[in-house]
Amino acid sequence: MPYEGTVIRPPSEAFSIILQVTVGCSYNKCTFCGAFKDKRFRVKTDEEIDDDLRFASQHCRRQNRVFLADGDVLILPQHRLSALLGRIRASLPWVKKISLYGNARSIRSKTVADLAVLKGQGLDRIYMGLESGCDEVLERIHKGETAATMIEAAQRVNDSGLFLSATILLGLGGIELSEIHARQSAAVLNRMAPRQVAALTLMPLPNTLIGRQYQSGLFRLPDQLGILRELRTLVAGLELSRSMFHANHASNYLPIEGVLSKDKHRILAAIELALAGHTPLVPDNMRAL
Repeated sequence: MPYEGTVIRPPSEAFSIILQVTVGCSYNKCTFCGAFKDKRFRVKTDEEIDDDLRFASQHCRRQNRVFLADGDVLILPQHRLSALLGRIRASLPWVKKISLYGNARSIRSKTVADLAVLKGQGLDRIYMGLESGCDEVLERIHKGETAATMIEAAQRVNDSGLFLSATILLGLGGIELSEIHARQSAAVLNRMAPRQVAALTLMPLPNTLIGRQYQSGLFRLPDQLGILRELRTLVAGLELSRSMFHANHASNYLPIEGVLSKDKHRILAAIELALAGHTPLVPDNMRAL
């Protein structure tokens, strides 16, 4: 398919059909994110999307999931998003699940009833970037949200019956706010009650504000052990009965995953072993976004 620019997707969508519906991100102001800095946000035309659907109908018949890219397809008006899901079902009838990124603002632009309609049309999962549950960190990174507004968005997703996956960024508070970032993120995730928590580790990029702050010394990123201590605080504070936890993204120093209700003690034990130096960490030259 003729993608515009670099297309990103969650690790769990590695084997999905990637259908680029929007180009870039409708917000694109977060200081840590360099994924869409070179793109002006636009929604692809129906003709462009239909061309991609025709290609997928001929060449992607062994893939039964679709991920809608780029950064925020959920920002589409309800009628257009609903029509899109209908066209996917008509063109790719073997597809079982459809997923997309949705920021808190676009989620709140939909009612619970709207989201439930989309679920009935095949939408299965929304990936939402919490990044941090600490309001001071959220303000520093220009997220444009607070912990309260993100909890509200998460509740709408849960009430609609959709699967919510929430992302947290280790290191985002820097050394200064490391502990409170981890502790308050756990508290907010407990209130959001996502079905999946994905922890990534911040890697400051040169085309971002936080990357320039890092290079100039204005932002100090915790070292490997500092990141592991954040991870330990985060996991220790999570009280989620039906959630999966993943820290196996390529940016992380210690790949771990499990179901929190049964694996939390095992995950914490693995972190303690790494902190004690008994488990090798992923070297920096092997880490990536």
